[in-house]
Amino acid sequence: MIPMRRVVITGMGVISPLGHDVATFRDNLFAGVSGIGHLTFPHKGHEVTFPAAPVVGFDPATWIDPKKIPLMDRFAQFAVASARQAFADSGLVLEPDESARTAIITGTGVGGQNTLEDSYERLLGEGTGRVHPFTIPRLMVNAGSSHISMDLGLTGPGFTVASACASALHAIGVAVALIRSGVADRAITGGAEACLTLGTLKGWEALRVMAPDVPRPFSAGRLGMVIGEGGASFVLETEADARARGATIYAEVLGVGMTSDAQDLTTPSAEGAARAVGEALKDAGLAPHEVDHVNAHGTGTRLNDTVETEALKRALGPQASRIPISANKSQFGHALGAAGALEMLATVLALREDRVPPTLHYQGPDPACDLDYVPNIARTCRVRTALKTSFAFGGLNAVLAVGKGVV
Repeated sequence: MIPMRRVVITGMGVISPLGHDVATFRDNLFAGVSGIGHLTFPHKGHEVTFPAAPVVGFDPATWIDPKKIPLMDRFAQFAVASARQAFADSGLVLEPDESARTAIITGTGVGGQNTLEDSYERLLGEGTGRVHPFTIPRLMVNAGSSHISMDLGLTGPGFTVASACASALHAIGVAVALIRSGVADRAITGGAEACLTLGTLKGWEALRVMAPDVPRPFSAGRLGMVIGEGGASFVLETEADARARGATIYAEVLGVGMTSDAQDLTTPSAEGAARAVGEALKDAGLAPHEVDHVNAHGTGTRLNDTVETEALKRALGPQASRIPISANKSQFGHALGAAGALEMLATVLALREDRVPPTLHYQGPDPACDLDYVPNIARTCRVRTALKTSFAFGGLNAVLAVGKGVV
């Protein structure tokens, strides 16, 4: 039997409300900077305003050939920009045969929502009878992975995972599996989302899960979530290859856990989430007492945070109360299909820095959420291993266990 190959992270990139590169993202993350603001849309002669966490000041021409920009929705631009950063950061220079062994696995929840809404506006609002000629290639959910493949000249297996809020973490988990099994030797993976449109925000508003101001994950008085956007990408490769070329190893992906609740489309299950945590620990060969940090899904809704707290207690037992838990959506909103990628970056940075990010806007304990959520101020502590959780609508759960880099 061929031994399973160890998988490490050797490149990282990001476009986010906290910055357009990893260094800026890191500084703002640990400083407790909030990317939460407001977006206003004209609608039927008046204005509609929503709390949101937009990426501000992003110029796609910084990363993308201006001739190609019209072919790409905003979410695909985020995907390519963050992937370019990660690939450059990794220092990889690939021969054609190595390119063919490089996978491109990305996650997104809804794909080209800006393109779709623009099409509706042209047809129904303006009554033009025509839409943008590149509407279909711009809105397809696999556009991010396809453009990354073409931009970087990667000819290995490429596709997109769409599992709502767990999309990016599922994508990373699949990339890990491909490398472990020998189907690929390395991968560009992560997630991107850009759906801060009037239609999308009205849809979330209709579900009655939107906060009126800011998200307060796990806090007393929390009233809901705030939608964000962005993208984060990672280069994964085998530990052996990374060592051989002297690459910087940011972290090792130790374990992957994936489960389905098989219960309800929008109501999360503590049992399903706990099983995903348990599967990640089992795959990593970790005991609960060996977990130093949890980067939580932590949406800020009353139900999700209560269920996630219960799931962590079930999976980690008495150890759950001693582990610092961060909820990054308090800083840069819920980026839906990209959330797991942005938060995975925060998790890796916690390992690198021996610091855990704060959970902002925390106002006090909720009796149903009684763990250590690192309220409002980042904390310095030893972080050798960490868990990253993503729990999606549809009852689809993904958890990654990561450890410190070895080079």
